[in-house]
Amino acid sequence: MAKANVKDLLNAGVHFGHLTRKWNPNMAPYIFMEKSGIHIIDLHKTAVKLEEAAEALGKIASSGRKILFVATKKQAKEVVAKHAEMVNMPYITERWMGGMLTNFVTIRKAVKKMNAIDRMKKDGTFETLSKKERLQVDRQRAKLERDLGSIADMTRIPSAIFIVDTVREQIAVAEAQKLGIPIFAMVDTNADPREVDYPIPSNDDVSKSIDIILTHITDKIKEGLTARKAEKEKQKEESAPAVSDEESNVSTNPKADNQD
Repeated sequence: MAKANVKDLLNAGVHFGHLTRKWNPNMAPYIFMEKSGIHIIDLHKTAVKLEEAAEALGKIASSGRKILFVATKKQAKEVVAKHAEMVNMPYITERWMGGMLTNFVTIRKAVKKMNAIDRMKKDGTFETLSKKERLQVDRQRAKLERDLGSIADMTRIPSAIFIVDTVREQIAVAEAQKLGIPIFAMVDTNADPREVDYPIPSNDDVSKSIDIILTHITDKIKEGLTARKAEKEKQKEESAPAVSDEESNVSTNPKADNQD
């Protein structure tokens, strides 16, 4: 995978921060200058931080662990869903349910409820309900689908969380911190990078900026997944029973089977 290119980041508008009056002083090390009342992010530092984050996430993926992507703001939803699905990782793009991580047992119960409704529809039980009851069940199923989305298949707490806009997703940040889950995030000039283990100073308000950051991140995750697949295939080959010379001769010499 090619390293992050500053020119590409510039063209995507990754350098545009918030209005200077809305800045977080802890972002000072990542700010290049002020222009027309807006802070400009130092893209050379963005590139370095992006490489660090991508490398770490690639290693997590190569170990077979899950990374949860979180972005509920309008301009980030579709971009995050697209990239997370490409690497088969869970994501939240509608709303963060309180306790999504810290009360994971309850979340799993909600998933089981959703699966139970699906079974009702498959085995015919759903059709035995009254019209009013079916409507209530359908509404409940739709709400669960909206709230849980792709995490329905997440059987355990993720090993890392990637967030777009830590200010907006403050509850997710707090829960991950409480459980010691590494936080990777795009942090704009209004955010506090100290809350994040792997901050990527960048514009988190524009789809194009979010897309180029996630493209780089998921490319590295793909590399990790590919490496894991190759390693598993290698182990499978090594664990396969060896064929002896005698067995090999029998299998390749049909006449041997006809000899008395």
